Amino acid sequence: MRGKFVRDLGNGFLDHGIATPMSNHRGIVATVDGQGRNVALVWLFDIRGGYALLVIDAETGRSEEIPMPFPPGGNCPFSSLLSSRNRYYTHFNSYFAEFDTASRKFTFCHATTPNMAMGMTEDDRGRIWAVSYPDSAVLCYDPGDGTFRDYGAVHKENWAQYQRHVAADDAGWIYFAIGNTASQIIILDPKTGNATPALPPEERGIGTAMVYRDEDGKVYGQALAGPDGKWYRFHKGKAIRLDKPPVQHPRPIITSSQGLFHDKFPDGTRLVAVDLINRAMTTRRPDGSEHKVPFDYTSEGSHIMSIAVAPDSTLCGGTAFPMRHFIYDPADGAWTNHEAYCQYNTVARQGDRFFVGGYPWGFLLEWDPAAPWKDAKKNDASCNPRWHIECDPDVYRPHILLAHPDGKTLILGGTPGYGYTGGGLLIWDRRTNTGTILRHTDLLPEHSVMSLVALPDGRLLGGSTTDPGTGGERKAKVAELFFFDLSSKRITWHEAVLPDVPGYLTLAVGRNGIVYGMADAHRFFAFDPATRRVLHEEVTTEPYGPIGYQQGQRKLVMGANGTMYLMLLNTICRVDYATHRLQLAVKPPVEIHSGGDVLGDRVYFASASRLCSWLIG
Repeated sequence: MRGKFVRDLGNGFLDHGIATPMSNHRGIVATVDGQGRNVALVWLFDIRGGYALLVIDAETGRSEEIPMPFPPGGNCPFSSLLSSRNRYYTHFNSYFAEFDTASRKFTFCHATTPNMAMGMTEDDRGRIWAVSYPDSAVLCYDPGDGTFRDYGAVHKENWAQYQRHVAADDAGWIYFAIGNTASQIIILDPKTGNATPALPPEERGIGTAMVYRDEDGKVYGQALAGPDGKWYRFHKGKAIRLDKPPVQHPRPIITSSQGLFHDKFPDGTRLVAVDLINRAMTTRRPDGSEHKVPFDYTSEGSHIMSIAVAPDSTLCGGTAFPMRHFIYDPADGAWTNHEAYCQYNTVARQGDRFFVGGYPWGFLLEWDPAAPWKDAKKNDASCNPRWHIECDPDVYRPHILLAHPDGKTLILGGTPGYGYTGGGLLIWDRRTNTGTILRHTDLLPEHSVMSLVALPDGRLLGGSTTDPGTGGERKAKVAELFFFDLSSKRITWHEAVLPDVPGYLTLAVGRNGIVYGMADAHRFFAFDPATRRVLHEEVTTEPYGPIGYQQGQRKLVMGANGTMYLMLLNTICRVDYATHRLQLAVKPPVEIHSGGDVLGDRVYFASASRLCSWLIG
């Protein structure tokens, strides 16, 4: 628990501090430096993105923080590789970088085709290869002579491609697997840059393919990763279908996703843990004894994903990354920080409980602030927060959690699993602790639910999005508003009331019964549920600006006197119920990224990693 911290920003605004003053790793490897000392290399990630590489001495805990040689731009490593020359590589924000562990310096950096590597490998000549999201751009760097080649995007799809597996055979040909809408394996001729898909259409499925380099010099792969995926052998650009899985002898290459954790030091010592929360590193020596040392690093904190008022009049929410549950008590300025069950995309209060809809898997949590905290675990009813259900793949990345005014029903919606199109709804009954999951085909096919509001007549008004699941294919052309009947669990009306809208970000009911909302980042509108008419629309870009991105928008809030406020990125506006137009309320001294709730006479919101508030004027 941290002490009271409040900074007056002027004009009624307060900065209450960083909710989670910690960073997250995006890859950790155990190795030795130029003096032969055991060190851990840690990619650091906070609100700035991947801002530095941390080098920690395993024996003393002495740490050195080395800034990235390019602007992180909010992006961060999704893949990295420790090479046979003891150099550490990554590629993100359209830059490729080499860190030389011996000299503790970045020794190469180069701009690339956008955007970040999802997979990397080292070939037999020691060259480093990376394949990047979203368009399968390929690059090659030779640390021997310093040559760099950017092949550009080599394979086209109408969806964003993930390339988690990259391999080179002993002849230097490159193979990489893609997903998630439709798996594929691409063969790249390193001389010409020509790329050829290997899989026929009938063998492509939702998910990702897989490839790996074997000790026999060849590359093996599956059309769809998993126990039933069909196997292929690749060599010198040729693909041969196998009747059965090969006997696998993978060539060891130290590379993986952002979760890379290579624990072997050359002298046999093992890296047990690098704890960025408590700033301590543990190793296990060859004799079995463990050695723990403290270390330190700088951080500007992790992103605040969501904020709402809890039943005990505290401000609560989640951060990422790391995934933490924070509690702020405005009465005394005290902070409490707990481990979160994954990512809190959406939060809501109902009665004496606080609920979370989270990513991944579309889970639902119930937290009782009056009871002792016990870290949430799946299928453990003794925990607080208590895990209830997950909705994968129908709701995988939640965007809306509606606590219904009936006090007993929760509705969770969002986009589906990786590679899928069309998200569903979870209808959760608190009386029975049971839920009904509706698929997109039961609602609006190929759409997902992004926003919901309860109307005074008992119906729900929802707004869809045409966004697919991550790495999926957009199929619907325009988002729609719809009425949903809770008793029959059916949509009773739907219409694309505004043209060219990919998603209705947020909805709220005014004290006049009119629904106000944001369509896209800059289109404010008023909708009359009685007549199904749009009464007003205005573009906020000038003079108010766009709304800040948030996966579970909470930017429309109502003060104690019934006035509705819209929190845009650089402006807070009030809604004029007579004209339905926006009026400038105040320009905040900081950007508003995540909303938001009202407690007493203050509106609380997040500016990056910091909790802030405004005295309603």
